Amino acid sequence: MPDLISYKHCPCCGSASIFPVLSAKDYTVSGKVFEIWHCDECTARFTQDIPTAELIGPYYQSAAYVSHSDTAKGLINRLYHLVRNRTLQGKKKLLQKATGKQSGKILDVGAGTGAFVHTMQQAGWEVTGLEPDDTARQNAARKHGLNLLSPEHLFHFAESEFDAITMWHVLEHVHDLHGYLKQFQKILKPGGNLVIAVPNYTSYDAKVYKEFWAAYDVPRHLYHFSPKSMAILGNENGFDLVDTKPMWFDSFYVAMLSEQYRNESGNLIGAVWNGMISNIKTLFNKNRCSSVIYIFTRK
Repeated sequence: MPDLISYKHCPCCGSASIFPVLSAKDYTVSGKVFEIWHCDECTARFTQDIPTAELIGPYYQSAAYVSHSDTAKGLINRLYHLVRNRTLQGKKKLLQKATGKQSGKILDVGAGTGAFVHTMQQAGWEVTGLEPDDTARQNAARKHGLNLLSPEHLFHFAESEFDAITMWHVLEHVHDLHGYLKQFQKILKPGGNLVIAVPNYTSYDAKVYKEFWAAYDVPRHLYHFSPKSMAILGNENGFDLVDTKPMWFDSFYVAMLSEQYRNESGNLIGAVWNGMISNIKTLFNKNRCSSVIYIFTRK
């Protein structure tokens, strides 16, 4: 079995019309450089020559990886925690509006340290969380008393079991992209909602920072989605895209990290400026946001 995955076709739509567009460095762990390729058919991008699912684990071993460690060290992570409570309440309201329910049954895939699962439980929902990282699961148990399950449980749920499935910045990490989406379609109730948030490489801040754009996050981010590619991917796997929502804070968070990557001393003023411009452009087109929430309905 090869140690690296090299794509001959687009992993999102299967097209052979793929080519390299830029090189990006892993600033979080390894310092290695990875090639990012583009698909002319669906406009998705993807990281080429990625470690297999069995071998990618070491690339997540960083105390700075906030979704696993919940660290509040450093200015950027402190700001992340300051706005998280607000964003969690926003996610809860989004789920209630999308499903038309004040309570129900949700599966959260890639639950991290369990903040969203905890928020929805407090609101009266029955929530199951899946998380591959042992440290994150331990932190979820310690902080919130949660028993998060490992990802293999995904393929053992009953058909039509959930009202909604959520993935907050997780789909870009999943090796078995189509396998996961097909399983989501199976375990969602008819008319149930799949809510996926992912970075958007067509955003203003991505164009400004280019190879330094923090949301490329190679090799942990296997795919780099555009709004067009997300709609195509959903449709291929039994979902209709019914709405999109911007994630307003992500542009500032990503810009701050990107400034550090471009210049180690960072440029807080530049980051705030670029984040603000990105959001202003989003006012005229919500699909230009640094990160976009896609709301799908099971066909």
